[in-house]
Amino acid sequence: MEKITFAGEGDEILEFYVLEQTRLNGTDYILVTESDDEETDAECYILKDVSKEQEAESLYEAVENEAELDAVMKVFEELLEDTEIVK
Repeated sequence: MEKITFAGEGDEILEFYVLEQTRLNGTDYILVTESDDEETDAECYILKDVSKEQEAESLYEAVENEAELDAVMKVFEELLEDTEIVK
């Protein structure tokens, strides 16, 4: 599992493990969790890349729109056949 690091507010550093990634309607999405233990239930987050093409680094934000969240969750559930994603 790939580990990525985000700069939070202030000096806060957030680390997540990428479970899966996909592209939907021209937007990149990642499904991340704080735990690398695949056997344990853990909270996961769906983030979307909101950076511009010319930017060197990706900029992610949490998906908050319910319709968008539902659509992306369905894609991730199909990609991760044996995993259930619950809101």
